[in-house]
Amino acid sequence: MVGEHDFDARLRRLLDRRGLRPATLSRLADVPGAELTAVLHGGEAPMPPLLRRLAPALGLHTADVFAIAGADAPEDLAPLDATAGRQVPRALREATGLPPEQWDTLRRFVVSQPQAERTRPVPETPPARRYPPGPGALLMRLLQNRNLDWPATAQTFGAVTDRYWAAATFGQVGRGRKPLTPDLLADYAALLDIPADDLSALTGIPLPTTPRTPKFDAAVIAELIWELRRLTASQLQQVTDTAKTLREQLPDD
Repeated sequence: MVGEHDFDARLRRLLDRRGLRPATLSRLADVPGAELTAVLHGGEAPMPPLLRRLAPALGLHTADVFAIAGADAPEDLAPLDATAGRQVPRALREATGLPPEQWDTLRRFVVSQPQAERTRPVPETPPARRYPPGPGALLMRLLQNRNLDWPATAQTFGAVTDRYWAAATFGQVGRGRKPLTPDLLADYAALLDIPADDLSALTGIPLPTTPRTPKFDAAVIAELIWELRRLTASQLQQVTDTAKTLREQLPDD
């Protein structure tokens, strides 16, 4: 079994937000109703096969469903190259601000990259990133699924949201020592390809009553961040170089 003690509450809030009945989810996921009911009522911790079946039924990445359950992603769902994560912010800095036609060119380049074989085992999660249960822990695990450690998270936030925090501050969010405010949740939502309302339901934190206008198209940024997790460090360098070339080809204002 896997998971934190509040997986049942997170899943119930998500179903309530979507207006989805447990019986419907059971049918969509092709899991026995009694098994799902036991998990929803906190009587049983979810088993990995159940989490894998729930993911497509909920329209979520399978790795993210493991994160929602408080578990590390299995090796087949983990980012390919842990060393590549530090390059993600640099790629994003080159990519942000590209007009739609160049952005589509970059996206197609990323998707076209061949899937390399894993050559190293997935590294153990360091003790510092073993967070106590809580909404901040969930958000940091979701970013870990996107190959972002604390320094890469801090740099990515700065590139995408203008939130310039020290890397250790994001560790404090994961540990519950830094309050998770509506504005902070909205900034996390800009990096995660999960609907903001779903993220609010999963964490139990409301979104801002007056949404801020994002600097960039959050959906395309979040999609790119997810796609980059499957690349090696050398492939990610090619993405950065391609984005830089596309920017240099833009006409001067």
